[in-house]
Amino acid sequence: MDLKAQIEAFGRNSSDFIGREDLLEKLKEGRPLKIKWGADPSASDLHLGHTVVLRRLRLFQEFGHRVVFIIGDFTGMIGDPSGKSETRKPLSREEVMKNAETYKSQVFKVLDPKKTEVVLNSAWLSKLDLPQIMKLLSQYTVARMLERADFKERFKSNKEISIIEFLYPLMQGYDSVRIDADVELGGHDQIFNLLVGRELQKAYGKKQQAIITLPLLEGTDGKMKMSKSLGNYIGISEPPKEIYGKTMSIPDELMIKYFELLTDLPHESVKELDNGLKSGRIHPKKAKGDLAKLLVEQFHGKKAAQEAEKEFEEVFKNRELPLDIPVHRAVLAEGPLLITKVLVDAGLLPSVGEAKRMIKGGGVKLDGVKVDSQDQAFSKKGGFVLSIGRRRHVKVICE
Repeated sequence: MDLKAQIEAFGRNSSDFIGREDLLEKLKEGRPLKIKWGADPSASDLHLGHTVVLRRLRLFQEFGHRVVFIIGDFTGMIGDPSGKSETRKPLSREEVMKNAETYKSQVFKVLDPKKTEVVLNSAWLSKLDLPQIMKLLSQYTVARMLERADFKERFKSNKEISIIEFLYPLMQGYDSVRIDADVELGGHDQIFNLLVGRELQKAYGKKQQAIITLPLLEGTDGKMKMSKSLGNYIGISEPPKEIYGKTMSIPDELMIKYFELLTDLPHESVKELDNGLKSGRIHPKKAKGDLAKLLVEQFHGKKAAQEAEKEFEEVFKNRELPLDIPVHRAVLAEGPLLITKVLVDAGLLPSVGEAKRMIKGGGVKLDGVKVDSQDQAFSKKGGFVLSIGRRRHVKVICE
């Protein structure tokens, strides 16, 4: 593939591609490029939203380039303000490092470990002295920081903006200076931070990195960005049946975006699939099943994908359950959860009293089996189906 074709491949489906000519010149040098990706370990698990960028990083690796994965153990203690309407609660060093260890193992489900360098940004950020920090701060003005959309909105609304939050994009940008990044990838919501890195490189006398951002992936609710805190995520380390089942619950209109961003299906094939869905030639259930199998196969292998498909079909066909039942996430951190409470929290019934009456009347089933006790509770992790009658169902994911 010639260099211009490579650039087209690197930029496919991108939201932003800045420094295209810079990248072309660097590719002409014939050396492996340093492709930067940074992540603050603010949660313990990676999900499909993260893999949109990870898959593009893998493409760079397939062309012989090297990924520098920066774990933001230092910046993670501040918290990225991107898209936030209020100051984030800082994480402790212990929380950050615990999450960082899980990130290291999970990224290699997508990235080639032989072409990946994992570094902690505390290696240089924790060692900056006051003159160095002052030099870094002098590169940006408060007015420029307030051009950033989330800061601008918070300022207009008289919501607090901590000074330390202004430091965040500067420190993330300084990471690019320290590793001499040739390209930086991220989600579209990271564009401000990535541009800061490009400008800081220039200020410090370095060659500027190219920037590629990828679209943000909506979660299983079809509305909000995929996020563990919102409960609309599909984790890449989840069991095959969970990945398969959650994928089957996404809205039909999200399928094509998932195929484009999360699979290796050629663009023309995705386009043909889209046309087939619009014309009615291809049934949405068939397409969504194919998508679910592809995603499970990526992280667990072909055999696991086939087994997950078989189990899903048996569960839903034998119980005559619809394929698009809603999902409710339940947290077991504080102990077992009474089914009566979950019935209300999941929106199946309006009150605990009504839930008790429904159970007493034999109208509630758990995985197809009648619930015979008002004190029955969820006590273990996994996925379960709660049903009221033949038409009202919810998939409960206990975590």
